[in-house]
Amino acid sequence: MKSAIADFLAQHAIDYKVYRHAPLNDCSEAERLGIRRSGRQLKNLFLTDNYRRRHFLLLTCPSQQVDLKQLSKQLQVSRLGFASARRLKQYLGVEPGHVSFLSLLWPEAAQVELLIDAEIWQSELLQAHPADNKETWVLSRKSVEKIFALTHHTPQIISVPEC
Repeated sequence: MKSAIADFLAQHAIDYKVYRHAPLNDCSEAERLGIRRSGRQLKNLFLTDNYRRRHFLLLTCPSQQVDLKQLSKQLQVSRLGFASARRLKQYLGVEPGHVSFLSLLWPEAAQVELLIDAEIWQSELLQAHPADNKETWVLSRKSVEKIFALTHHTPQIISVPEC
């Protein structure tokens, strides 16, 4: 999938900077390993409603502990929870630890709703894994907006409730 993402970005003249590093399974590993990259680090959560009918990709701050009960109320969705690894593979084409907004290029991702924490959306540069947690690609917010437009994902910019 990484080569398909690179091809898509090249086809649409979207620039990015590549950082190669040890595998990062979660946000804390980069900090622990002392890996420095430009751009805003993101926590990517793949969520589903209680009935498994709606799926969400939430982009938020790595340090934020999201209150899913409050977020469910805020979105008027029945009990949000973490989607299974099987659903993650089905809807975003990646394994746990490899999720990012670049996963929205996966064909089934058209069914995924995009939620973005208002705080991170102020950043000019955003980090993403290209379906490979041994690399981080840094893109400008304008480039990310272009990707969302091309994949028909209209982000909901929200204030994410914390625990």
